[in-house]
Amino acid sequence: MKRRDLIKYLSVAPIAGAAIGTGVPQALAGTVATTAKRDVIKELGLRTFINAAGTYTTMTASLMHDEVVDTIAESAKHFVMINEVQDKVGEKIAAICHAESAMVTAGCWSALVLGTAGVLTGTDQKKISALPNVSKLEKNEVIVQKSHMVGYVHALMNTGIIPVVVETAEELEKAITNKTAMMYFLNHETDAGKILHKEFVAIAKKHKIPTLIDIAADIPPVENLWKYSDLGFDLVCISGGKGIRGPQSAGMLIGRKDLIAAARLNGPPNGGNIGRGQKVNKEEILGMYVALDKYVNQDHDAEWKMWEARVAVIENAVKKVDGVNVKVSVPPIANHTPKITISWDPSKLKISSKDLRKNLQDGSPSIEVMIEPNAINLTVFMLKNGEDKIVAKRVQEELAKAAVS
Repeated sequence: MKRRDLIKYLSVAPIAGAAIGTGVPQALAGTVATTAKRDVIKELGLRTFINAAGTYTTMTASLMHDEVVDTIAESAKHFVMINEVQDKVGEKIAAICHAESAMVTAGCWSALVLGTAGVLTGTDQKKISALPNVSKLEKNEVIVQKSHMVGYVHALMNTGIIPVVVETAEELEKAITNKTAMMYFLNHETDAGKILHKEFVAIAKKHKIPTLIDIAADIPPVENLWKYSDLGFDLVCISGGKGIRGPQSAGMLIGRKDLIAAARLNGPPNGGNIGRGQKVNKEEILGMYVALDKYVNQDHDAEWKMWEARVAVIENAVKKVDGVNVKVSVPPIANHTPKITISWDPSKLKISSKDLRKNLQDGSPSIEVMIEPNAINLTVFMLKNGEDKIVAKRVQEELAKAAVS
């Protein structure tokens, strides 16, 4: 140590020592050690809101539990081999979901892409490197019901597959050829299709064709985590950041061991494949596992009763406004939680659903809901404790202000 550095060090040493004792130096040390926690949301001027709409991606879906956040923060302090994390977590997820194998993906979309890619390529590195060019693949067609041909099918098409559209079981049988690689089922559109799960899987198994089902937002109920594997689907794709309340950018692909192994070769950390950019880090993988573990072990009956109580608070408040009608329903498949539809008589309340939503957004606190003509839709399963009362009060206030005098 240079002489001037030594003098500088000795000049501050008594202060450091005094901090251990009593008096002003100790108080000063405490002030120096305590730094204000940075609020980046406030710093950037971002609007936060009460989420009475649901687990929509544009609204950043769900909020993670403290255990998940703690897992992410702690694991961020350590280096771990990413494949080892996927191996261990995959074993745990597979056991929970009644599957042979599993992996954490960069959202449900990534699960769809990598699952399809795994079916197309197997473990053949030449095929993996060739995607999305499927022209030289013997099997490059995926059969999809017409009603299931919505936007999410683009995830499969990222691999280069050629969709073959059918409506009936008879058409499905005729569409199967030596070029059929897979059959795809979008669970959200079950009621719109003419071929249901059991028949769909039975036909596939008869012809030895792999099946993939997308159940992205279809949890709860918790039983859906294993229902479709038990039904015989070879691959199941699930969103991690919705009802399970894992990281928003995480998802799960569960299913046959050979297909999961092939899917992993099509994704990170491997290169020369279509999934290299669909990275999911160790923090998200571990956070996803902790979120899933917490979800399957929580009291779902108690949770449902809590939702019903929140619904009652909102329903009872808004029904006090003359001309308002309230309908409570539960969607049969996706977002299977209580849904409140609040509508009104336009002759008694002069407000559009768009204006009502805008008033709720602009209020303090800001509230997000979904709308339809002369009605708003609310859900309660993303509300924090006590927010049901805030939502009830604010909606009632805005409706009452719109009443024709």
